Amino acid sequence: MAIVMIELNYDRNYSCQEPPLTGTCDMRVSKKQAAENRERILKAASRLIREHGIAGVGVDALTEAAGMTHGSLYSQFGSKDRLVEEAVAHAIAAKEQEVPEALAVRDYVSAYLSAMHRDAPGSGCPMAALCSEMPRQSRGVRERFTAGLRRMVGRLSDRMSPEKKQRQRTEEALATVASLVGAIVLARAVNDPKLSDDILRATKHRLSG
Repeated sequence: MAIVMIELNYDRNYSCQEPPLTGTCDMRVSKKQAAENRERILKAASRLIREHGIAGVGVDALTEAAGMTHGSLYSQFGSKDRLVEEAVAHAIAAKEQEVPEALAVRDYVSAYLSAMHRDAPGSGCPMAALCSEMPRQSRGVRERFTAGLRRMVGRLSDRMSPEKKQRQRTEEALATVASLVGAIVLARAVNDPKLSDDILRATKHRLSG
C-alpha cells in the first residue's frame, strides 16, 4: 500500500470512484495506473539502454522518455540499478516473443544479420546491444543477461537437425549465437559502411553454408 500512496503523491493521476466529499477512492484504479506506469518506464528504459548503453542513460533521460517523474521511478524500482536489471529482462523477454516458434535457423540468421537489425539497436537484440557492458554491471543485471543468453542458445538448439545429438546441437547453437552477436557488434562498431555490410554478408554466408 505504501508504494501506491507514493505513486499517488507524485503523479496525482488516479481517479476517485466515490464522490469527492466522501474522501475515499477506489485503490484498484491507482494500482492499475501504477502497473501501467511501470510498464511504460520499462519499455522506455529497455529501448534507451540498447540505443545509448547503460552508462550513457541517466535517470533524467529515463523519466523524460517515459513521461514520468523521478518520484514515480524510485517508488517503482528503488534505484537505477534495479531499473536496469528489470529493463534488461524486459528487453530480452520482448525479443523472445517476437521470434516465431516455427522460424527456421536459416531465416533466423538472415533476419538477425540484416542491415535493418544493425541500424536499429533500440529495438534489436539486447545481447548484441549490451554485451560489452556486462562485465561492469551488477550481479543481478548479469544474471538476467546470462539467463537470456542461455534461453537464446536453447531455442536455437531446438531448431537444429534432430539427427544430431543434443550436445552437438548445443555446441552448434553456442557457436552460432557467438557469431551472430559478434557480427552485429562489429558491424555497428566500424565507421566504414562497406566493411560493416561485408561483416554481415560474410557471417551470414558462413552460417548458412
